[in-house]
Amino acid sequence: MNEQTHYTGTAKSLHWLMALMIFGLLALGLYMADLPLSPEKLKLYSWHKWAGVTLFVLLLPRLAWRISHRPPALPEHMSKMVRLTSHLAHIALYVLMVALPLSGWLMSSAKGYQTVWFGILPIPDLIPKDKVMGDYLKEVHESLSWVLMMILAAHIVAAIKHHFVDKDDVLMRMLPKRTKESAQTGTEN
Repeated sequence: MNEQTHYTGTAKSLHWLMALMIFGLLALGLYMADLPLSPEKLKLYSWHKWAGVTLFVLLLPRLAWRISHRPPALPEHMSKMVRLTSHLAHIALYVLMVALPLSGWLMSSAKGYQTVWFGILPIPDLIPKDKVMGDYLKEVHESLSWVLMMILAAHIVAAIKHHFVDKDDVLMRMLPKRTKESAQTGTEN
């Protein structure tokens, strides 16, 4: 396994860290959305916003790494249409990783709830308080979340298909490398 056939360790680390955060944010967002107004709900909203800001901050090095490091080539057996679909899905994921935090930030601003990152660093509001705009942005944020969930589901299904049906290395090249020693002992590198 070399870096030309597999993603770099940095790319893998950022991918899996952000994937865990995205799934956590989506789950928390679904859970808290219908809770009655309470101190618990407000606490969960703060956590959701803190994690969203953190994810947005992590996106910057991830984008920089992605722009400066070419990903491994797709398998030769993939048709042009499948390659194009894969490429467009990855672009959509990156666009959503920008659009979702921004829509949440705009929504919080319009609803008059400033984000204070980890309760320490105030994040400036992007727009003035406007209830109608806040309600609209809430719908945008929720809609983008559902689109993200659908694309993530397709992404996961495609990775599993590549591994079990196509029997190629598309999934394996994003997983942590295993050394000969770790394969023999069952531990990861």
